[in-house]
Amino acid sequence: MAVENGSSVTNFILMGLADKPGLQLPLFFLFLVNFMFTVVGNLSLINLICVSSHLHTPMYFFLFNLSFIDLCYSFVFTPKILLSFILEKTIITFAGCMAQLFFFCFFVTSECYVLTAMACDRYVAVCKPLLYTVTMSPQVCSLLMSGSYVMGFAVAMAHTGCMIRLTFCGSNIINHYMCDIFPLLQVSCSSTYANELVVSIIGATVVTVSSLIIFISYALILFNILHMPSAKSWSKAFNTCSSHLITVGLFYGFGMLTHVKSSSTGSLVQGKYFSVFYTNVVPMLNPLIYSLRNKDVKIAVKKTLQRITN
Repeated sequence: MAVENGSSVTNFILMGLADKPGLQLPLFFLFLVNFMFTVVGNLSLINLICVSSHLHTPMYFFLFNLSFIDLCYSFVFTPKILLSFILEKTIITFAGCMAQLFFFCFFVTSECYVLTAMACDRYVAVCKPLLYTVTMSPQVCSLLMSGSYVMGFAVAMAHTGCMIRLTFCGSNIINHYMCDIFPLLQVSCSSTYANELVVSIIGATVVTVSSLIIFISYALILFNILHMPSAKSWSKAFNTCSSHLITVGLFYGFGMLTHVKSSSTGSLVQGKYFSVFYTNVVPMLNPLIYSLRNKDVKIAVKKTLQRITN
């Protein structure tokens, strides 16, 4: 095989999720339905926010970007998962593997910071409602979103750059359905100490910063709610934040569970199965969470349907 980036491996084989023939077809249709719901749900929400003028607010600007990230995110690895249920071997080139790793890290980190920006938005909406329009101006929202994407790009470049410098000269079989960090480190035949250090530093920094901001935002929101005079105000504040809280809980819950399991070689297989919820279920649920629990979205859907039927 030709040498590429100091490696004798030019292709990787993704093992996928199931090696039992009886499970291949049911899992293919299950993941296909999941993928279709994810694409249709996020595209519908993106389109709804674009065409409904009363959804042109900071909250829905962030939600638009969240849906866009989830949509792109699902295209990074789902096609390969579907192929793994049909083909005997799912082959991905070295360049394709590094590209998949880059976009996976980029969209995950960007979503992490978008959720953080949304927590700040909810804090201003509940605690500083009279200053909401001024504080969350279009310039501030654009700056927060640009920062989210810049941080995503920086993290993706760091992880991908460190991975490219490794040598892959032994087995080219990746025990995963995509090119994730820990499965790739497992098949490298060079020292992975620097990579593991980068993963630890970046992971701790991203999770700590975003979690701390979200925690402080909701601590202040809770403090403000407890000082509200009526139960109606409590209910309104809770409805304002509930969808975001559910999304944050799912994203961080499954994400932490996946990467804690994957960081141990003995738990790498468990991490692979936990990551299904993180990479496939959460992007599908986000549009449902914001549609079913959001009055403004329901009104926008009714108006759009009336416009279409008329």
